[in-house]
Amino acid sequence: MTSPNTSSVSDHKPRPWIDLLVSIIIPSVILMKFSGDEYLGSVNALIVGLAFPLGWGLFELIRYGKKNFIALLGIISVTLTGGIGLLELDAGWLAIKEAAVPAVIGLAVLVSTRTRYPLVRTLLYNPNVLDVDKIQKTLVEKGKVAEFEARLLNASYFFAATFLFSSIMNYVLARWIVTSDAGTQAFNEELGRMTLVSYPMIAIPSMVMMMLIFWYLWRTISRLTGYKLEQVMAPHLADK
Repeated sequence: MTSPNTSSVSDHKPRPWIDLLVSIIIPSVILMKFSGDEYLGSVNALIVGLAFPLGWGLFELIRYGKKNFIALLGIISVTLTGGIGLLELDAGWLAIKEAAVPAVIGLAVLVSTRTRYPLVRTLLYNPNVLDVDKIQKTLVEKGKVAEFEARLLNASYFFAATFLFSSIMNYVLARWIVTSDAGTQAFNEELGRMTLVSYPMIAIPSMVMMMLIFWYLWRTISRLTGYKLEQVMAPHLADK
């Protein structure tokens, strides 16, 4: 018998607007508008502002079992940002941290290509998205497995490149916007501004690049198997 908790996990769907509100908009508004001494003050505003994405990330991890490397790295990133502000470290450390997080993910993508479970296969070429068994069977029948694996490896390299792009842009953006000393009202306001600006300048281009990688992978599958997209979508998606 399926427990209520298991059912809620399996039925859990992404909520991008809530993620955007809790992780980007609310923290940015708090940091930019409530860091003055007449409101929360610089330290309290930093704690309250970062509590939203940190609390939301922990909730997602605990409630829905999203115990994955990238989610954990996101929580660590928020914690480090708070540490830099509370310990009043040089703002340059923020730029290094902003660049290091996507760089570590990109490195993990490259390392995963040497394992049995490349991250591209886990994220894009998996039974939740595509009918992997059907595709694999056809590839074997047509003798196209080796060619497909080579193209999948290329997709992994493209995937790693998106994180390299994010790493460079994060560093440039942090150095450009956050110039004040940590622990000050100005630092909080600049941190909030950077958080807002990073979404259109980094997150959206990265999402577009991810969509292009999926298109590349799909075109490969279509060319090697002869299937149309609706023929190889995961059964639960095709039914919808």
